[in-house]
Amino acid sequence: MNRLFLPDHDAVEQALHGLALAHPGLLRVNEDPLYAVARERHPDRRVGLVSGGGSGHEPLHTGFVGRGMLDAAAPGRIFASPHNRQIYEASKAAAGPDGVLHVVKNYTGDRINFGIAAERLRADGIPVRRVLIDDDLATESEETATGRRGTGATVLVEKLLGGAADTGLGLDELAGLGAEFAAASRSIAVAARAQTSPSRGGEAFELPAGTLEYGVGIHGERAATTLEHPGFEALVDRMTHQVLDALPQAERDVLLLVGGLGATTLLELHAVHARVAGLLDKRGLTVTGRLVGTFVPALDMSGFSLTVTALRDDWAAYWNAPARTAAFPTLEATR
Repeated sequence: MNRLFLPDHDAVEQALHGLALAHPGLLRVNEDPLYAVARERHPDRRVGLVSGGGSGHEPLHTGFVGRGMLDAAAPGRIFASPHNRQIYEASKAAAGPDGVLHVVKNYTGDRINFGIAAERLRADGIPVRRVLIDDDLATESEETATGRRGTGATVLVEKLLGGAADTGLGLDELAGLGAEFAAASRSIAVAARAQTSPSRGGEAFELPAGTLEYGVGIHGERAATTLEHPGFEALVDRMTHQVLDALPQAERDVLLLVGGLGATTLLELHAVHARVAGLLDKRGLTVTGRLVGTFVPALDMSGFSLTVTALRDDWAAYWNAPARTAAFPTLEATR
């Protein structure tokens, strides 16, 4: 597969500048080190929210910088963690009077670099806490030393935390809530075609015709299971029931994310959404908020993910709180 692609060291910086040019009232770009910071925040917000991670997953995270969500985001190279200096400087720019909260996906590089940045912030006298996102069921195994990966739930947690932060909660309260949001979320993803390798072109890995990678990662990691495509309904049913059965809470209201991995059309994603919504209804669950689209892709991988967050009664207000960012849609509650 051939496609136009800038070298990695150019693509990330150019894309971030392009995002800021397209949304000049929302965010500005710091060049050295590279990060995006929101131009405004809610006057009641006391804690800065900062996230980041490898590029190739846009609009995550920079597309969610703005009033009501993230105060800053640090983009790494493609599928690589941002440098701790990026995170440190972004956090200093975003910190509120009660400090800064890091939203970190569970990958070794991200954990290390956010950890180093946190140590530097504490040395400066800036309070800092971390929320770790670990929703991916594909890596939920005692044999996986690093635990579940952080995937689609990141978007849902960032929105919930943004709404909570705008109520004026302090750092410890937000860190505790964020841990609860993450614990209430589970995801699974499948792919029928790998992403294009940005370094050499062509597909990053090959799949035999008629097969799927079940449990694929957002950095293009192959799944532990390659299976024959069982058909649309059987596949969606299997994924949905796996996610619902794994939810640790028995709440009746949920958030739902049906996310494309880069090359999946809205036609396909909405068909998946319709099937999932019917299954949730049969299980007596109310979808209080939903997202359908490409929010956490793996470059141009052909596939999709399902994420469900079990909502407590008082969490819906955080989801429905106003947010103005480049990529998060305006949502209305379903009831």
